[in-house]
Amino acid sequence: MPVNPADSPILGTLYGSDAMRAVFDESAYFQRMLDVEAALARVQGRMGIIPADAAEAIAAAANVENLHTEALAASARTVGYPVVGLVAELSKAAGDAGAWTHWGATTQDIMDTATVLQVRDGLALIDSELRAILIALVAQADRHRHTVMAGRTHLQQALPTTFGLKCAVWAMPHIAHLERLEQLRPRVLVVEFGGAAGTLASLGDQGIVVLEALAAELGLGAPPAPWHVCRDALAETVSLLGLICGSLAKLATDVILLAQTEVGEAAEPYTAGRGASSTMPQKRNPIASEYILAAARLVQGLVPVMQGAMAQDHERATGPWQAEALVLPQAFLLTHGALLHARQVAEGLVVDAGRMRANLGITHGLIVSEAVMMGLAPLIGRGEAHHVVKHGCDVALKETIPLADALARDDVVASRLDRGAIDRLVEPAAYLGSTQAFIDRVVAAAGSAMRRPAAVGDQTKLELDR
Repeated sequence: MPVNPADSPILGTLYGSDAMRAVFDESAYFQRMLDVEAALARVQGRMGIIPADAAEAIAAAANVENLHTEALAASARTVGYPVVGLVAELSKAAGDAGAWTHWGATTQDIMDTATVLQVRDGLALIDSELRAILIALVAQADRHRHTVMAGRTHLQQALPTTFGLKCAVWAMPHIAHLERLEQLRPRVLVVEFGGAAGTLASLGDQGIVVLEALAAELGLGAPPAPWHVCRDALAETVSLLGLICGSLAKLATDVILLAQTEVGEAAEPYTAGRGASSTMPQKRNPIASEYILAAARLVQGLVPVMQGAMAQDHERATGPWQAEALVLPQAFLLTHGALLHARQVAEGLVVDAGRMRANLGITHGLIVSEAVMMGLAPLIGRGEAHHVVKHGCDVALKETIPLADALARDDVVASRLDRGAIDRLVEPAAYLGSTQAFIDRVVAAAGSAMRRPAAVGDQTKLELDR
């Protein structure tokens, strides 16, 4: 049975996704290593480095079904790495051609390149959900661009805003994340092939030619030199996942706060039994948001582990490299799970515009005191306007009367503004500044981001996942 709940057939439904598990599970990892071995054989067969018929036999045998779990486990336990056992099993399955398996490669070449192939598929899944969330949030922003609500700072009502702008602010980081993904891919989707110590000495003067051909065969980039101890791209990948989770956590935090009984302005979409309590029948807990926050905390906790693993000693690391395998799959799995939860929230968000308007009124106009101050400032100066309005707020709070009534009783205000002008100044919908323009700008930026090509992984794999 799994130790980590994210890998559990029961609890895993809350923490990840089957699609991402299919990318990073052990069977997929071994198949990816075999894919690298097969590609290497094909390339070397075409170049005459190994016999062409041997290359064909090796490629045909490179199927995970030809591996025996017990033999691989015994080898890994003894050697410390899985590739020796994998090569032995592949060589056996390839028959006489097996003598040409793994020609000029080393363990880390196969494992790192297999990891890169998994990362490619993982990023494609991340990219897809980011786009879906961005589409949903932009649609919510446009739909609610005129839904006025209280903006809050320090958890206190501050100034009026619109729910549309709040959704636009939730959407904005995902525009940047798509750009970051696009920028990351050429750095991380790069073949690793360096041989025993990064020199490819076993291939003589053909090392670089084989490296470049292997990269092309796998649809990856070719690095200037082997990157076996340069781990910045993989660390950057997990760091990006941490950023994505941070943005999702912002959305989740706001939704949780908006869903509080005393606020009640927005809530996660509800289906029967969703977020139910075992003892309190009335409860509809914000379950999706809670699991987004849980995933974000763990993914962000994994970021420093991955960055710490960049300190690799000499030409082969003694520990930091091995730590990456504990981080990378979990970071991808939890991030994808958080994205799926966030997509559900973004697409089905329940918005109570009436409650938003009612909550705007609980301060009886105090939320627009700045509007009154700015309306008075051209008449009596900003400093004096601040003093007069502050006094009006104190009176309104002390006597529990609307701010407009308190201001109308003030001689300084009354001598400059009639009651109609005061009422107009305390109307929240009249003090929204550049709200509409900001929404338009985010919508336009999102449109530009969506027109850029999506990250693609192994298409066959993705089709199987779907």
